[in-house]
Amino acid sequence: MTTRSERLLAVLQILQRHRRPLAAQAIADETGTSLRTVYRDVEALRAQGAVIEGEAGIGYILRPGYLLPPLMFTRDELEALVLGARLVAARAAPALAGAAGAALGRIGAVLPEDLRAFVDSSPLLVPGRLPNAASPVMADLREAMRTERKARIAYRSLQGAESERVIWPLAMGFFESVQTLVAWCELRQGYRHFREDRITACTILPDRYPKRRAALMRDWTATERQARDAADRS
Repeated sequence: MTTRSERLLAVLQILQRHRRPLAAQAIADETGTSLRTVYRDVEALRAQGAVIEGEAGIGYILRPGYLLPPLMFTRDELEALVLGARLVAARAAPALAGAAGAALGRIGAVLPEDLRAFVDSSPLLVPGRLPNAASPVMADLREAMRTERKARIAYRSLQGAESERVIWPLAMGFFESVQTLVAWCELRQGYRHFREDRITACTILPDRYPKRRAALMRDWTATERQARDAADRS
């Protein structure tokens, strides 16, 4: 069942798609409501600050430049946010986990009562925390990615061999039992995937990447695609 908040958001989104006055009947048909409900919804949106011009029998138009309130979400969108926040809380380092919980709390604090209760009782659950989720190494590597700086890491292989490498951290993967880091490795002169639980030390260097991280990510994506295509052909 559609809530009033979801219905008001739908009316705003419909009006945003049209540059000319839209008949109330067209809005009613798209939202599956009555004309009387559309008239009430338009007045409610006006009371909340939306500049909607027009009237019954002529049609309605949303003045250009009006932005949707940032905290109006559908139930599907809220469930996606809840699930994402819970996954971050279970998989990420304490700083990110705490940020996820704080962000969800802020969102819940300004939601209408019915949607706040919906968030609090969401049935979407995730597995427990990873054993190494509290490692400070990943926080340092996230900072290196944000500032596009190289990092020096100490790494232990599956066989126990220790090595020191200078890498360009690009992305992190959060899997069921381990976190991984995607990076360009200067030692191997190629893209490599490093397991977080085998990175024993990390130092952020002053040197920046020779390319922007977005460009390197595109290169890595293309490299991965080529590797998959070659594997499929073999």
